[in-house]
Amino acid sequence: MKEIKFESAVKRLEEIVNKLEAGDLSLDDSIKLFEEGVRLYQVCIKRLDEAEKKVEILLKDKNGNKILKPFEMENSEEV
Repeated sequence: MKEIKFESAVKRLEEIVNKLEAGDLSLDDSIKLFEEGVRLYQVCIKRLDEAEKKVEILLKDKNGNKILKPFEMENSEEV
């Protein structure tokens, strides 16, 4: 099975949500779309978890040894 790209999964999820919110589908069609949406959601969560693990900053401690530190975004709520 071909692996779907994150962006494609998100786009398809948006389409599914719009169709479900419209409310003009049969129950069976709604369930099928919901199931597809759940699978796509799981793909997205997996990809985000993988990306989070990759986004690390390589640092050196005071002895010059390399250590990995998780990447933390600065809180930029300046107005």
